[in-house]
Amino acid sequence: MKLHATRRQFLIGTGMLAAATAFPAFAQDKPKLRFSAVFSEQDIRAEMMTLFSSMIADDFTFEGYYGGNLFKQGTELVALQRNNLEMGNIAPQDISNQIPAWSILTAGYLFRDAAHLKAFFASEAGAEMKQMTEDQLGVKVLGPTYFGVRQVGLRVDKEIRTPADMAGIKLRMPGGDAWQFLGEALGANPTPMAYAEVYTGLQTGAIDGQDNPLPNVENMKFYEVMSQIVLTSHLVGFDLLTVSKTVWDGMDADQQARFQEAADAAIDFSTERHLERETELAEQFKSVGLKVYEPDVAAFRTHVQEKYLASDLAASWPEGMLEKINAL
Repeated sequence: MKLHATRRQFLIGTGMLAAATAFPAFAQDKPKLRFSAVFSEQDIRAEMMTLFSSMIADDFTFEGYYGGNLFKQGTELVALQRNNLEMGNIAPQDISNQIPAWSILTAGYLFRDAAHLKAFFASEAGAEMKQMTEDQLGVKVLGPTYFGVRQVGLRVDKEIRTPADMAGIKLRMPGGDAWQFLGEALGANPTPMAYAEVYTGLQTGAIDGQDNPLPNVENMKFYEVMSQIVLTSHLVGFDLLTVSKTVWDGMDADQQARFQEAADAAIDFSTERHLERETELAEQFKSVGLKVYEPDVAAFRTHVQEKYLASDLAASWPEGMLEKINAL
């Protein structure tokens, strides 16, 4: 989808949303969709959800909750499963906690870029993984929400060239085995911490660094309490736009088609915006005094992939799935 066309949809959709909210009596008759995400209202993905909500306004009343204000990071999936939540932005690591086969999609240096990620989820192999979440968790995956390539950001002034240089670095990673393993594979000492606490953790020295895509570093102002960004490019960052299967199964075929079309358009809009920002932010961070440099990425890639292939995680990967992903 062309960016200008998607933005036009966004503007038209915003008008539709305003019109819908002008008639509260009708809105009350429509099913309510509560959406929970850990990202902030300033995030590009919040714009994504505004576009999405405008496109489904004829069928649903949308309520967006951001910054982990409704459900804390990592608890959204269980809320969906218990029908305490209708929609969520779910990390693949949270799914892998319940479906070990999904841990392959959390592995470092797996996807090459946003296009590779999209191609996988549109493929038969991607459909196989999505079907697992429906069958085993009761959650419908609408698509991957790309939010940038994850880079290491540090408050400490220590040059990082290889994984060996990460020894002793207290690197904030989200909670959960998959996230913690990735931190270890990078050579660091992973420290679980809620996303909303990272700024203070960097400021006080409770952690030495964090890993996030550059747009997240900007949105959360982490750059204010960091000295450097190491362009490890170790993970194509994505979450999953999901809806409870109870809600999905309650729609007729036409509603489901409109719902999926809205999700696809919103995800494409968000992906394009994130790609734009990533190309701009490295220079922007340099201009405010941060060191921004690329380490020996080949050394990181080799080290991380060896760690994964030798781990118990790889034993749970579906047979042939890695080869299918690589072949796309």
